[in-house]
Amino acid sequence: MTDITAPLNLAVIVASNRENRFGPTVAGWFTEQAREYGEYEVDVIDLAEADVPHRLGAEPTPGVTAVTARLAAADAFVVVTPEYNHSYPAPLKAAIDWHYSQWQAKPVAFVSYGGMGGGLRAVEHLRQVFAELHAATVRDSLSFHMAWEKFDADGQPHDAALANGAAKRMLDQLTWWARTLRAGREHTPYTA
Repeated sequence: MTDITAPLNLAVIVASNRENRFGPTVAGWFTEQAREYGEYEVDVIDLAEADVPHRLGAEPTPGVTAVTARLAAADAFVVVTPEYNHSYPAPLKAAIDWHYSQWQAKPVAFVSYGGMGGGLRAVEHLRQVFAELHAATVRDSLSFHMAWEKFDADGQPHDAALANGAAKRMLDQLTWWARTLRAGREHTPYTA
């Protein structure tokens, strides 16, 4: 049985693969917050580098296999996503659809960014998708409206106190769910 105080494994998923994307800036800042929080071993899964095909095939590609192992090892997930056409990016959809049991009985939190909507419509769609996958989404999320105006040249939010405080509150919720669900999975394996 795992020590309840043992570090949790957190997968931070960078959803965008567009050229000149802003996702690495937001993900870099959040990853720093998660590491400083002190409860997590953090693994950043950048879908622009993961080589997960959009077409589902009979045999997983090496890219899918590598992502599968990293998702399976995670106790919790944070999805860093923009909003494309009022929803979330295709690479994220592909990564979700290639996997099923890796998401089950684990918590998911969201950091979104974009223009006026701040990625919130993407998050609302993702909440429905992750419910279908038997994952638990945490209530609080982070959203950066007009994100490119909110960060300085070093990738830090202009209003660091506000952003860092919001990240901590979300991580508090995520940690509670991650520890509780990890203990639950160890006590009774989850079946869908």
